[in-house]
Amino acid sequence: MKKVLKLRRLRLLLLVPAAFFATLFASRHQAAAEWYARHPYAALSRAGNAVTGLAPFSVGELLVFLLAAALVILVARLVARLARGKGRRAEIALRFFVNLLCFAGVLYFIFTVACGINYYRTTFAETCGLPVKPSSTAELMRLTKSLASDANAQRGKVKTDRQGVMELGTQDFSRTARVAKQSFDRLGAEYPLLSPGYGAPKPVLSSRLMSRCNITGMFFPFTFEANVNTDVPAYTIPVTMCHELSHLRGFMREDEANFIGYLACEKSDSPDFRYSGTMLAFTCASNALLSADEKADAAVWSGLGAGVRKDLACNSAYWKQFEGPVAKMSDSVNDSYLKANRQSDGVQSYGRMVDLLLALQRKEAASAKK
Repeated sequence: MKKVLKLRRLRLLLLVPAAFFATLFASRHQAAAEWYARHPYAALSRAGNAVTGLAPFSVGELLVFLLAAALVILVARLVARLARGKGRRAEIALRFFVNLLCFAGVLYFIFTVACGINYYRTTFAETCGLPVKPSSTAELMRLTKSLASDANAQRGKVKTDRQGVMELGTQDFSRTARVAKQSFDRLGAEYPLLSPGYGAPKPVLSSRLMSRCNITGMFFPFTFEANVNTDVPAYTIPVTMCHELSHLRGFMREDEANFIGYLACEKSDSPDFRYSGTMLAFTCASNALLSADEKADAAVWSGLGAGVRKDLACNSAYWKQFEGPVAKMSDSVNDSYLKANRQSDGVQSYGRMVDLLLALQRKEAASAKK
């Protein structure tokens, strides 16, 4: 026991309270969290992203697999040492536990400085001047109908496969990723907080595994990378890229990342991106309208073009094949994660994007009257 307590690595455990109090301070001082996101985080994330951006593959994905392999090896080694170490088994087990705890403490600290504090920054709605307020069903109906009309118009500009389902104009992921970066950089001209200086999103080799976990993309804070599932239906990929790039720029709330991703797609010259962003916005608005007025939502759906319907049906069929305990467990973990990071509605917070869309609709209507 004394030997374990003398381990110098125990000092690493001090990172746990440091991270905890930093998070607590940020949760109670939004201005400080916003300052951190704009300055220290911005510098740290750009530097980290520049380094990992030198690799054409996802460094984060590689680290996850290496960590999993290392854990298996360490557990096997622990079992072997316990079998041979009669009289020292308690010390061996305790040392292993302490090492594991120290490693977890380091990860927790890195997560906090590279991601966690940003959950408490000023909302994007406040910083970009979009007042969010309760809206009527009529406003929601108007929004959903407008997005459906946009989707119908944009659908005719994208390519389709032999089954008539939308496919990306370029089958090269890196080209599509560059378009995502360019679209985001263009959006940054209108919203300075979304300034350029970051690389493009990266593909995930184990995309099928991500789909089994109901994950379309992931921002990996330990390597400052935006990772994208490439196995999903094509029309969802561009907006997912922009969603993850929103996280990379320090906007961690899911509703905000969806909205920013939509804005980036709207600013793009690519028909694929404009259609992808509109489809995400339409889906969110339609789900909200369905809860408020089923008949109104059915009326909007009756006006959807055959191509849009085919893409939505393809998406539903794709995700249906992954329904099961793994997907449910993943949703449960994600729900707990969101609630632990100031998104009290959990997974339901994704639906709050509609409030931002409605606020944007009101702003554009007011501008049109001037």
